Amino acid sequence: MTKLVLVTGASRGIGAATARLAGANGYDVCVNYLASPDAAEAVARNVEEAGSRAMTFQADTASEEDVVRMFAAVDERFGPVTALVNNAGITGGARRVDDVDSEMLRRVFDVNVVGCFLCAREAVRRMSTKKGGAGGAIVNVSSMASRIGGAGEWVYYGASKGAVDTLTIGLAREVADEGIRVNAVGPGLIDTDIHTAAGFPDRVEKMAPTVPMKRSGSPEEVAEAILWLMSEAASYVTGTIVPVSGGR
Repeated sequence: MTKLVLVTGASRGIGAATARLAGANGYDVCVNYLASPDAAEAVARNVEEAGSRAMTFQADTASEEDVVRMFAAVDERFGPVTALVNNAGITGGARRVDDVDSEMLRRVFDVNVVGCFLCAREAVRRMSTKKGGAGGAIVNVSSMASRIGGAGEWVYYGASKGAVDTLTIGLAREVADEGIRVNAVGPGLIDTDIHTAAGFPDRVEKMAPTVPMKRSGSPEEVAEAILWLMSEAASYVTGTIVPVSGGR
């Protein structure tokens, strides 16, 4: 069976590293992006250079219409997905709870939670053996913020990732006998541009000493955990959230 993964938010950071590593491991890859077509195309070229097929698709995962359109396009181009990596996510900037507004909260939860649910729904509809599928694997990208809370920075982001953790556990149990495994990774301090986007360009450097391993992680290190959870090496693993956090 052809291995085919859809990676959301795959034009940069953890998503891009995951798409590249998946391509190097024999997966055909759909590189989803929101607003960076050139970066997405570069990732797709990396996948093709590794000997796998790739396509890019612009979609806002918070939009049900976009998500349905994206999965249909993958069906037409390559066939049904055998793996989904729910990586697309935003922090919404950084502020205390008493400074948040409803517009920002809705956008964070729409992308981080609603989008994750919508993509998981479409994947299950294609993977479930009860619906004629051949099974598959879903890996959600959560965050250690769901455990430590994100106080003083982004409690709302941590709360959205807490919802992702709950989705992971609940969905895993719901589809365990339908050939689908559902797991998550919980990245800690990872050196990506999400910190700059949140308004903290020096956050990685400042926070690294607080990590037991005294360093930040790389997107590639998170990608390795994701690929393991997607693989047959993790065939008896479901409903699990794997910290990739340097011991934090």
